[in-house]
Amino acid sequence: MELICYHKIAILRLSEISTGGELEAPPVLIQAHLCFLLVDNFPLFSQARLKKRMEKRSNIAALWALARGQCQPDSLFEDKLIIMDKLINQYKNNPDFVYHTWFVNNDERLKAFRSIQRGVKQVIEDIKKERFPNDFKGSSLEVVLNCITEQKQVFEGAAHPFYWKPKLRIPDIYENQDNKVYFGRFLENCLNASSVIDEILSLEQKKIKGLGPAVASILYFLHPTLIPPCNTAIVRGFNSLFGEKIKLGSWKDYLKMREIILQKNEEFKADFSNDLGAFSGFLFEVGVNNILADESYGLSEQEREKVLKRLRARQQKTSDETQEKQRHNEIQFQLLRIGQALGYDVIAAANDRSKSFGDNKFSFISLGEFPHIEVRPEDNKTIQLIDVVWFVKNTHQISCAFEVETSTSIYSGILRLHDLAASLPSHNSKLYIIVPDARETEAQTQLKRAWIQQSGLEVFYILSSDLLDYCDALCKFGEDYSILEKIARK
Repeated sequence: MELICYHKIAILRLSEISTGGELEAPPVLIQAHLCFLLVDNFPLFSQARLKKRMEKRSNIAALWALARGQCQPDSLFEDKLIIMDKLINQYKNNPDFVYHTWFVNNDERLKAFRSIQRGVKQVIEDIKKERFPNDFKGSSLEVVLNCITEQKQVFEGAAHPFYWKPKLRIPDIYENQDNKVYFGRFLENCLNASSVIDEILSLEQKKIKGLGPAVASILYFLHPTLIPPCNTAIVRGFNSLFGEKIKLGSWKDYLKMREIILQKNEEFKADFSNDLGAFSGFLFEVGVNNILADESYGLSEQEREKVLKRLRARQQKTSDETQEKQRHNEIQFQLLRIGQALGYDVIAAANDRSKSFGDNKFSFISLGEFPHIEVRPEDNKTIQLIDVVWFVKNTHQISCAFEVETSTSIYSGILRLHDLAASLPSHNSKLYIIVPDARETEAQTQLKRAWIQQSGLEVFYILSSDLLDYCDALCKFGEDYSILEKIARK
């Protein structure tokens, strides 16, 4: 009832304004309703969008000033939000722009995602099997990039950065075998990883010559809500729109650009999509000058500092976690290596098979699939998350199972081993947890829990230092799992 009253008062005030009467500024709610009455004067705005603008009192006050004739529409509304609204409307209303020709109502686009993902898997497999050639031409990577370049204007030229340029030796993933394998591991990790940004940071640190943010055009089709594509037009459009100076070949600059794209995509979410292809297409059209951006729409120093602060925090966190992840991966790899040396079929956890230690990829020595065992489906999912399992050669019989707990819960690792033991009808597998020396007391306490003692579950623990110190000796002198008795404790 109160709002209806405000609206009626607003209508009266607007009538008085139109006759040139001098008025004091009314309460904010009355000003707001006045503003709604002005929508017809600003066709760029929908009611919903104008309402969103008026969430801030400063915007309401500005519109009130306009209503009183104290300023002209052009001088008032050529601000950041209005410029973006104008540009977005141009982008979405022109049927010739990529929003219509590529992004929406395009079944071929959706099919391309599946084709490209299958193609990336083939690239990984070719590198693993050493079938990947020393040139882009004729490779499975060429097939992937051809699928990408077929995706209308945004991705034209996406293949060019991957052409082998022998005089420049770039991109250095064809004749350099170590870089080729690393690229395969990178793609596999990105295909399966929960944190693609960590993988990009690792790739940036590897500094493979010529392998820059053009790779993002592949990654976009693996994770369209996380990774925007990158090419000359997109970067040019981004710089023009936001007044930045992003460099095309810099991963650091790309990550900065991505942060801002995510921020602005969220800010204008109603106009775009969770799929970053919509926003990237917008930047593309700006970059090729189909849409002329006003460079006054830039980031404030405060906004820019926030972006850089987030990037620095993320990079610091990644750096802090690297050593811990490397230790976990090293232990997992050594367990796989020892098991293989002792004559077992070995496999890593389902969510770890794309990992590696140094240049040693788990999937290169691990079984491709977890052997079938007669357990309930829910138990099978849990068992497949055990860090390392050894099977008797060419059988489905589990010989040993290992949980590596560098920083994660020791108790949860014991529970997974318990589920394994409880689900097998004739359990005689050896069960181990691997713990840092500093957590030995914690491991002993957990293994002394009453229910473990009562269940008869026998779990040994191995200190990570002992495993790493003696892994070569275990491989050389061991005949079967019994060699682990030398370092296992109860």
